[in-house]
Amino acid sequence: MERPPGRRTCLYAAEQLNAVVERMARQAAAVLYGCERIAVIGLLRRGAPLADRITALMVERHGLAPPLRLDLKVKRYADDLALLHPETQLLEDPAHATLDLQGRSLLVVDDVLYTGHSLLRVLGYLARWSPAEVRVAVLADRGVARLPMRADVVGLRLDVAPTDVIECNVPPYESSWRIELLQPDGGAGSADEARGGV
Repeated sequence: MERPPGRRTCLYAAEQLNAVVERMARQAAAVLYGCERIAVIGLLRRGAPLADRITALMVERHGLAPPLRLDLKVKRYADDLALLHPETQLLEDPAHATLDLQGRSLLVVDDVLYTGHSLLRVLGYLARWSPAEVRVAVLADRGVARLPMRADVVGLRLDVAPTDVIECNVPPYESSWRIELLQPDGGAGSADEARGGV
């Protein structure tokens, strides 16, 4: 996939992000402490490998029993800064029809919390299973949510200009593990056009 043009600055490299995700896993394990039936839900694309990393750390280092892992595909923004869908799209996996999430504690994981529209759509979708609770973990929170959405576990809070974009490069979708700040060519665009996870 061709990357949008502009000036990129690396904000966090792999070693720093590994420490951030370690901290996130510790916080998530604390938030879920005492919960017996847990599901970790990654939001495709980049939220899925982040969910895998956090889940593995919670199990290996914090004694969490292996939780149910699944992914959801939700899309509002494109990587080229365009608003793809005025109404956030969530593509339902037919395999989810047989899921039993009732009474489970859910941890939703994504790369970036931006306006909150995608997160609202995801929470509405998950609510139909009557989970015991839903918690949210994001690698980066831009701090500009327009809806009453927040993350329980935040790796980094990144306050950047509305026209700038936070690009989370997460293997296997990108070759290297880092966060970059993209300042698009010409500075054109609006806050509604920035790529952000949820």
